[in-house]
Amino acid sequence: MLRIEHLSKSFGGVKATSDVSMNFPSGSLSAVIGPNGAGKTTFFNLISGALQPDAGKILLEDENIVGLSSSEIIRKGIGRAFQVAKLFKTLTVEESLRGALQSPLGKSAQMHGSFPLAQTRDRAMEVMELLGLQHKADVVSGNLSHGDQKLLDIALALVLRPKVLLLDEPVAGMGPEERTQMIDTVYSLWQKGGLTIVLIEHDMDVVFRIAQHIYVLSYGKLLAQGSAEQIRNNPDVIEAYLGTPKELAHERHA
Repeated sequence: MLRIEHLSKSFGGVKATSDVSMNFPSGSLSAVIGPNGAGKTTFFNLISGALQPDAGKILLEDENIVGLSSSEIIRKGIGRAFQVAKLFKTLTVEESLRGALQSPLGKSAQMHGSFPLAQTRDRAMEVMELLGLQHKADVVSGNLSHGDQKLLDIALALVLRPKVLLLDEPVAGMGPEERTQMIDTVYSLWQKGGLTIVLIEHDMDVVFRIAQHIYVLSYGKLLAQGSAEQIRNNPDVIEAYLGTPKELAHERHA
């Protein structure tokens, strides 16, 4: 479904992404992890068209999408939810989703007026029900809780029926209850929706619980890849990122 081949991006003399190759098969749920500064956000920015690579290919269903704009990449089938939710703060949940459906860019900077098309209403309700937001359809987005704002940001990506969904730290800043809800939601989306999901996440409990395959970045390079068990026990990953089992246990209880 989504293949990354020898992707590189530098900022001045700093190699943020260096000859990175990854493969995300159709219907897979994968995680990209690594310490701060490892190049994870740059990696997502390259896939979504926010940045253009210096070298390499990004293949969506064997089509190289390098050089396309963010809006073109959205239309090709890659949706993205952000670490800090990007919302239409003055619109209700339903208005936001219906507006995203009608906007040529998927998300426009300004949208005014009503959205009367029946199909936009039906699709908006479908996605709200999928994410448990149907009872908050009339709530102004800026008044939602942090967790519900993150859910709405995912909904704005989902409403356009992406083939691949990029999730940037979906549980960041959440309390235990919201965090559990988000984990369950992401896993349910993957099970029910036939989506290819790629997530960036610092919470290793989340990663080890739901990811089928894990890629580890360090200083812009691919350090390791494998299952949760393989990554958990990889000495290079332990040294660069995870720490020893004793250190991990201490951090969880700190």
